[in-house]
Amino acid sequence: MATPVQQPPQSGGGKRKGKAQYVPAKRARRCDGGGPRQLEPGLQGILITCNMNERRCLEEAYSLLNEYGDDVYGPEKFTDKDQQPSGSEGGDDDVEAALKKEVGDLKASTEMRLRRFQSVESGANNVVFIRTLGIEPEKLVHHILQDMYKTKKKKTRVILRMLPISGTCKAFLEDMKKYAETFLEPWFKAPNKGTFQIVYKSRNNSHMNREEVIKELAGIVGSLNSENKVDLTNPQYTVVVEIIKAVCCLSVVKDYMLFRKYNLQEVVKSAKDPSQLNPKQAAQAGNGREAKLESGDTSNQNDPAEGTNNQQVVPANSEELEQTKPISETQVVNEGGAKPELASQVTEESESNGNDVS
Repeated sequence: MATPVQQPPQSGGGKRKGKAQYVPAKRARRCDGGGPRQLEPGLQGILITCNMNERRCLEEAYSLLNEYGDDVYGPEKFTDKDQQPSGSEGGDDDVEAALKKEVGDLKASTEMRLRRFQSVESGANNVVFIRTLGIEPEKLVHHILQDMYKTKKKKTRVILRMLPISGTCKAFLEDMKKYAETFLEPWFKAPNKGTFQIVYKSRNNSHMNREEVIKELAGIVGSLNSENKVDLTNPQYTVVVEIIKAVCCLSVVKDYMLFRKYNLQEVVKSAKDPSQLNPKQAAQAGNGREAKLESGDTSNQNDPAEGTNNQQVVPANSEELEQTKPISETQVVNEGGAKPELASQVTEESESNGNDVS
């Protein structure tokens, strides 16, 4: 409740009374059913970006996650109040045993109230974090994107990207290194191996250095297995690093490039339509068309079908994709003085699509 703050009387000897000013108290954000109220180390969940409409984004996220969550894990089960354990049963006269039983009942009832999906304060604008319980975030999100990629059915309006978060830790370099050494083992420790890339994004944080974080994580992946190689075109695994304030969110995802960087708006589009390509791909498609006309093939210049064929000129081979690779990916290693064998393991997230706002 806001309390009035009385102004001190004026020194001019006047009879004018001080006007009470009411200072609004900060309202705590509630989290139904207990659990953490904000993003913190030790959580698993799904990080969702939107465009200036977090309330609508949260509604779409709950609808989408509940739909596919019931499909993968079955309907969510709730416990009735009559079935909750009660400490009054048994009539135990021992006070100490009764207190322990009551504490256990309180903990059990709290766990029963926890939902499968629960939003927490993310700490950044246009970012929603859904804490998950009893599910694998990367499995569920991959299932959602795979279905949308196959059906090309758009199911959201304001949600942009949906990234699974398998673990969180403190956003300090030493804490991240210690946590990543164990976190990355299931994917990259021998005998497991694979091609990979690292994508990095930081929000409301100024003490972390992008190049330093990528260099250290790439070194950890290389130390787990020397056969782990970088592939910026079509990697098996993508290490996602999302930093918000003092919390680092980590995950390892598959089909990152195939699913358009896990963008729900882009994954439902057809790649053959030039109007839906990003500016780089559209420019390359145009360059390919000019080269075809200059090569002497002028017989189809007046043919209406020629425009249709040119819609399929999309840079698909590795040579064209390497030409679009940012120069800064190699400069990061040279400036930081990294070892030659780790030079190929340092990568940055390429520029997002025109509609990929994160």
